[in-house]
Amino acid sequence: MAYRGKVEYAEHRKIRDSNTRIYRLCHWPIWIWVFFLTPGPLTFSLFAHGFHWGNLAWLTVVLIGTAIAGLFGQLPGAEPRPYILRFDEDKPNPLYRRICYTFAWNAALNFALLNLAGLIVAAVTGIWYMKQIYANAYFPLCAIILFLGAIGKLPRVGSSTKTEGTERRYFYGTIWAVTAAQTVLLVLWKALPRSVTGDWIKLSVYLFVLIVMGLLARAGKLHRTRPILPGEVMVAD
Repeated sequence: MAYRGKVEYAEHRKIRDSNTRIYRLCHWPIWIWVFFLTPGPLTFSLFAHGFHWGNLAWLTVVLIGTAIAGLFGQLPGAEPRPYILRFDEDKPNPLYRRICYTFAWNAALNFALLNLAGLIVAAVTGIWYMKQIYANAYFPLCAIILFLGAIGKLPRVGSSTKTEGTERRYFYGTIWAVTAAQTVLLVLWKALPRSVTGDWIKLSVYLFVLIVMGLLARAGKLHRTRPILPGEVMVAD
């Protein structure tokens, strides 16, 4: 179906010759969170039982690794100057961007899909198998997502940046939908009692938020979800 929502034009966007230190620093927590979430069962343990030494050890590794990468401009948004300046330019997509966005896709898709599976099982059977689902399904799904990223089959991780103007909207649309749905689910998890009715409410609201936010993103109603048409010099975030 053809896109009928609002669009942006590259020539209307503000051009930056360099990224400020504050701008670069503000992108660091994003990538800390992305890589901190990578060991899914460890993250599940964090939300189920609280912060422990394993989380601290992994967080330390992530902090050091992302700090070094950021200082050398090897994190998206942490570069000394913007890498992508033209949406219609067939420019090589750097390895660090491909790696970072692949792991970002894993953080977005893996947890959203496994939580959805756990909610469906709980609503239908009345039993929560979330721990077992994460223990058995997280790493196989992670491997599939990382493989798709490695062969350039995910938005923003291809060998070229030529389609960035369209692919960025798929990425940010997913982030909007998943973040909103996961946040609402966390609130419901704390607020509602564990019962058949409560489980169905959690599942229904989770799906509702995913669908609504997805539709808003598809229509370009959310920040950074409008396609950007190529043309003059631009800056991509």
